[in-house]
Amino acid sequence: MLIQVHPQDPQPRLIKQVVECLKDGGVIVYPTDTIYGLGCDIFQHKAVERICKIKNVESSKVQLSFICKDLSHLSDYTKSIDTPLYRMLKSYLPGPFTFILPASKQVPKILQSKKSTVGLRVPDNIISRHILEALGNPILSASLPGEQVEDNTDPEIMQQKFGDRVDFIIDGGIGGIVPSTIVDCTSDDWQITRQGLGIWEG
Repeated sequence: MLIQVHPQDPQPRLIKQVVECLKDGGVIVYPTDTIYGLGCDIFQHKAVERICKIKNVESSKVQLSFICKDLSHLSDYTKSIDTPLYRMLKSYLPGPFTFILPASKQVPKILQSKKSTVGLRVPDNIISRHILEALGNPILSASLPGEQVEDNTDPEIMQQKFGDRVDFIIDGGIGGIVPSTIVDCTSDDWQITRQGLGIWEG
């Protein structure tokens, strides 16, 4: 179902509907500050598996990332953050970055890579922040399948393509086509592993 949510002032009634869907194991397409993403509650394992099926990937073989509402929320899902790393994260978040960090015990096993790392984001997007606030825990952040990137910017086209495979498509306006910049912070030598929208100066 396609629902139109105001990008600057999301309607609480619609946010509540989306959150109830996520808590029930639903899958959504939602806007971020970069591209539209596939999402679910990270603690709903069947929903995570649904997303992997939509993307045609195995959960055990892919690094899945998720979005948090703020930096303090993010710190629950990674092992202790030292001062230099915290300062760096604070200067870039919220923003168009995914940081690969060592996973804490609160990260569901299905979302951890074999190296026990996890990709974490805090997007600068009002709709997704309202959803996260109401849900109380992170949601999965996975890119939509397919090569036709332009199709994945228009919610009405996404409704035609994915409407029968997801529960809600949130129309928050036309999305971007450039994904987040991925920065690996699992060692002291931070490295960009994918250059995306975010400009990172290390």
